[in-house]
Amino acid sequence: MDQDLTRLLHGWRAGDEASRDRLLAQVYDALRGMAAARLGRGRSHTLQPTAVVNEALLRLLGNDTDWEDRAHFFALAALKMRAVLVDHVRARAAEKRGGDVAMLTLSHADREAGGDVEIDVLALHQALERLAERDERAARGLEMAYFGGMEHKEIACVLGVSVPTVERDLRFARAWLNQQLA
Repeated sequence: MDQDLTRLLHGWRAGDEASRDRLLAQVYDALRGMAAARLGRGRSHTLQPTAVVNEALLRLLGNDTDWEDRAHFFALAALKMRAVLVDHVRARAAEKRGGDVAMLTLSHADREAGGDVEIDVLALHQALERLAERDERAARGLEMAYFGGMEHKEIACVLGVSVPTVERDLRFARAWLNQQLA
């Protein structure tokens, strides 16, 4: 499946709309699952997982990215979903002057700690930006794990580092983030 997705990505990049359509059909459910995990289960949100995925895909479709493989695609999808969530929260905060802050569960990025921790989207975004100033690779890895639901080996492939390096970066990033968001 990874090779098929990579082939479809390259076909899409070459301008083959049929490849794009087949690719989107194959990854849509995975992307929707990633968005649903970020928004939490059984909670009332004005932004639904389908809307997050649709907006992220629109941003991806308009992007002239040189896809390398499946891992790079999901890394960029994670980045786009983060942007959609942050933009949505900023718009809501502007409408309500900060009265309705959206919360996300931070369970995927902090799976080893057990339990879900609710995080304010804007606070998480700002903390990730501060982390990127200190350690960009750790911030990118956490973003891919959290927003993209990517496995450690996929993150390692995208970042060009070993899996143990990704694991160390994620441990550092989680600890740093927990301190910043406490």
